[in-house]
Amino acid sequence: MVNKKYLLLAGLCSAMALQPAMAQESATSVTDMTYRGKNYDFLDSSYFSGKKKMTQYRQYMNHETFFPPKPNNQWEVGVNVGFLNVFGDVTSKMPWNATKPGDAIGYGFTVRKALGYYLSARFQFMHGRATGLDYRLRNADFYPYVVTQNPIDPNNMYIYGQEIYVNYRTRFTEASLQLVGSIGNVNFHKAKTAVSLYGFLGPAFLSWQTKLNVTNDNNVDQMGNPMSYSQDFLSTYAWQQANNKWTYKDRKDIYDQMSYFDDSYETIARRDSHNGKRDKGTQNTPALVGGLGVQARLGKLMTLSVEDKISMAWRDGFDGVTTWKTLPTSDKDVLNYFSVGLGFNIGNSKKTVAPLWWLNPLDVAYSELSDPRHMKVPNANIPDADGDGVADAMDKCPDTPAGVAVDTHGCPLDTDGDGVPDYRDKQLITPTECQPVDADGVGKCPCPDGCGGAVACSNIAAGALNFAGTSARITPGMQAQLSNLAAQMSANPTCKVVISGAGNTSKVQQQRSWDRVNAVIEYMSEKHGIDRNRFVFKYGEAGNPESVTFRSAMSGEDGPSNVAPPFPNLRKD
Repeated sequence: MVNKKYLLLAGLCSAMALQPAMAQESATSVTDMTYRGKNYDFLDSSYFSGKKKMTQYRQYMNHETFFPPKPNNQWEVGVNVGFLNVFGDVTSKMPWNATKPGDAIGYGFTVRKALGYYLSARFQFMHGRATGLDYRLRNADFYPYVVTQNPIDPNNMYIYGQEIYVNYRTRFTEASLQLVGSIGNVNFHKAKTAVSLYGFLGPAFLSWQTKLNVTNDNNVDQMGNPMSYSQDFLSTYAWQQANNKWTYKDRKDIYDQMSYFDDSYETIARRDSHNGKRDKGTQNTPALVGGLGVQARLGKLMTLSVEDKISMAWRDGFDGVTTWKTLPTSDKDVLNYFSVGLGFNIGNSKKTVAPLWWLNPLDVAYSELSDPRHMKVPNANIPDADGDGVADAMDKCPDTPAGVAVDTHGCPLDTDGDGVPDYRDKQLITPTECQPVDADGVGKCPCPDGCGGAVACSNIAAGALNFAGTSARITPGMQAQLSNLAAQMSANPTCKVVISGAGNTSKVQQQRSWDRVNAVIEYMSEKHGIDRNRFVFKYGEAGNPESVTFRSAMSGEDGPSNVAPPFPNLRKD
């Protein structure tokens, strides 16, 4: 048992050493994801096949059911190797003190398929040899192990009256079908888990043959006697002169003197039976297997597992010692297999996901709560009594007339800052030195050359479009403002309009300003048929970086209607 602990510790250290690779794989997969569900895109029909799944998928997409179908998932095939030993009447050997290489070693393979997120079915094949050597003498009269012919008396099939040390080797072959239960994939705080704990249970078919090392190459017994019935008990007992008695040697002393064993296991052990019949071959029996294991992901397609399995056949004699007559042995023997294995996921990664015991069932729910794509989300009801695009809760001028351009506070625009809003200002650009102005926004001094050039087109009201975040999308509120602008431009076909975007503190802001101005001009051209050449394209101006303003061009004010993007590589989707 101590040696198993060392092996488990070594396996865990190996898994910890591979944690950086596992972390890198996880980080890369999250970075490269093009879907929202972290493990797979649950809206992609490629992950579902079969009539039943596709029917449920269509019902889910049509909002006829709350539950998406279970995705197609990969198979896992694995190989394993480990220690094989028997819990019985005889002390088991480990590989490093076995007689031959390969003793006390088992190996096999597994094939596993998920039935759900917790349960899976697994087929396992295992083959190997267990071996052991007992330090206690056992009398062949009561423990009939020997079934070879007695060379002294060929008619006597058994050796009676002789005591032997049980030195056995048993070959096992097992095939089992297991139900595996996993825990650990349900995680409330991250998308994936790197370690899975599991237990398994299931029926098996077990075949074994036990052989004993009773004679050496010269057909003599373990003490060197030619199959005689005598026994040299001095090999087991020592005389204590001081106490004037025989004492039993300790286990180490007995093992040290067992040099007479060769490496030939020539004698087939008797089966677990009470009728004394001879067993000439392999024994077959049904069994029940069960155990626990831990599995760690080494990458997207490979896993490392450490597990311990026991096999119960309710038989005695795995170790060559069986119940006979009135001298029963201990409880029925148990086969134990402690192994380390590698698993490999098999399947098309574009149409199948990882085995379901690695997937978090909360993927779909968390994805939809964070960024709904399938869930029906009602439109937000934000009151805006005057319809100027600014919510009443933030509108400082709640009674703005319909169609009048407003600033971010919901108040009518005042381009020249003379206190008269643009929609009532008859002199749209009044020089500062001519202010204050009258009720119509006209200054008190003669207008310098060009300052009143916009008067001819003064019935085209100025306005501002307020964008949110990094978006360049024309919202319904903006569409109402631009419809009003389009009507005014159609009524004044000789007037041009300046579309100006603010934002010049960084390259990103300049590109965002360009995107928004371009979106406004394209919208006016495509949706309302206004000639693009009637616009003056300006971007990267000083001011509120979230705002794009429009106004009528002054007399002689001209400029390009189309400008190349300044930093297209910095454009945000």
